[in-house]
Amino acid sequence: MWPYPRILAHRGGGTLAPENTLAGFRCGLEHGYRAVEFDVMLTRDDLPILMHDPQRGRTLPGEGKIAESDWAQLRDLDAGAWLDARFAGERICTLEQGLDFCLAEGIWMNVEIKPAAAELARRTGELTAQAVARRFAGKSGAALPVLSSFSFEALLAAKEVAPALPRAYLVDVIAEDWQARLQQLQAVALHTNHKHLTPALAAAVKAAGVGLFCYTVNDMARAEEIRQWGVDAFCTDRIDLIAADAWVGR
Repeated sequence: MWPYPRILAHRGGGTLAPENTLAGFRCGLEHGYRAVEFDVMLTRDDLPILMHDPQRGRTLPGEGKIAESDWAQLRDLDAGAWLDARFAGERICTLEQGLDFCLAEGIWMNVEIKPAAAELARRTGELTAQAVARRFAGKSGAALPVLSSFSFEALLAAKEVAPALPRAYLVDVIAEDWQARLQQLQAVALHTNHKHLTPALAAAVKAAGVGLFCYTVNDMARAEEIRQWGVDAFCTDRIDLIAADAWVGR
């Protein structure tokens, strides 16, 4: 049900490095992580970039929406100083740059498709899936990244343009129609917030024969608890406290 790594570095380096940057990936590697989750959003000129927030102000200086900005307006902005002066000058990167870095370093990826607006869902899903599919042409099985999203429409679009890529439906709270949605997407896993998970829900998901992934677990005691419920994998911000191989062999 889950042939992939079991513990992922959230947005690259968790809380230790600027999120969704190559510096974050390097930080994860330094802590033994060769599995990562990151977010993908479109610029106005349809370039998939690594970005979580739909607007500037937190991880990028200034104001303005990502979906209303061209890559040329964003590429030279400082994406690291907000976290620590040590990362001043770090730049955001394109999806292709992120894919290339991870491929070169042997890092497995969960690629979260994150439309900046509902009307951009299908386009974001299509372009993200196409970029990933190009990099992984000829590969199969556990070598492939998983595409996840809170957007059902984005995942449907990804399924249409790159059906060979595995998909996971991402939800905050598991709704009653979760199984029908997974079936429509032909998804390999359900990704959900561990805070709203219960042993009964976990058992139901596992009985359906799909993977169960949780975000964002930062305490090892909690990680062990949900493992007992049948959770297959999780991502964490605290790569300094939770070892990448903590669940290996368990």
